[in-house]
Amino acid sequence: MEAFLTSGLIVALAEIGDKTQLLSFVLAARLRRPGAIIAGIFVATLANHGLAGSLGAWIASWFSPQTLRWSTGIIFLVFALWTLRPDTLDENDTPQVGKAGAFVTTLIAFFLAEMGDKTQFATIALAARFNDLAWVVVGTTLGMMLANVPAVLLGERLAGRLPLDAIRWTAAGVFSITGLLTLFYAG
Repeated sequence: MEAFLTSGLIVALAEIGDKTQLLSFVLAARLRRPGAIIAGIFVATLANHGLAGSLGAWIASWFSPQTLRWSTGIIFLVFALWTLRPDTLDENDTPQVGKAGAFVTTLIAFFLAEMGDKTQFATIALAARFNDLAWVVVGTTLGMMLANVPAVLLGERLAGRLPLDAIRWTAAGVFSITGLLTLFYAG
């Protein structure tokens, strides 16, 4: 349960103001099909985080517990700093809707936007940290949905009201605490 709760909380907080959340706002405004967009985000996240989590579990199998503990602890501290840097969405990151439809457009755009994103790297680190791949992937996917479904449903009205700086600092704090606990708590 710790893997699920930690993964969900970290990713939900880290996703606020993230590039993929900004993409959710854009998709909602352009496609105006919230059900299809939410389904596309869910499938893309599950696939992306399933692969990322599998990579993290595989990496964990190659290192000693001590090496793994120190490397993932340091990675979480780096994520804390990374979280403080606001993301932007470039024009070439914005998907063009063709014949594919809202679900496929969202699925492809979200899967690709999540590549190399801090939440994807967090999923790798969380899967390496916890020996519970399924709960990490379920937790990170739920965290992504908690952050992105309101973005799709409420769009720009929500974007202007969120205290993004406070959320970024809170997420950085959660990453820092997780990193420090990973480094110094051997249990």
